[in-house]
Amino acid sequence: MSVSFYDVKTRQSVEVPESDVSKTKYERTTAAGKVQVRYALRGKYEGRNLTKFVGQPAWDAMDAPVE
Repeated sequence: MSVSFYDVKTRQSVEVPESDVSKTKYERTTAAGKVQVRYALRGKYEGRNLTKFVGQPAWDAMDAPVE
């Protein structure tokens, strides 16, 4: 199975094999003091790193290593 990413350099959608995809979480504290979490998939394609933001259910369902 592969994951679809948008490659900004070539301006097209590309398919990255699931073996080249990892998961990561971005956390930040807002001005109000709350912690905001964004879930992302990171893929390698032709030497470039690609990022795709997804929801938590999709992130949890993905069987990939966590960075």
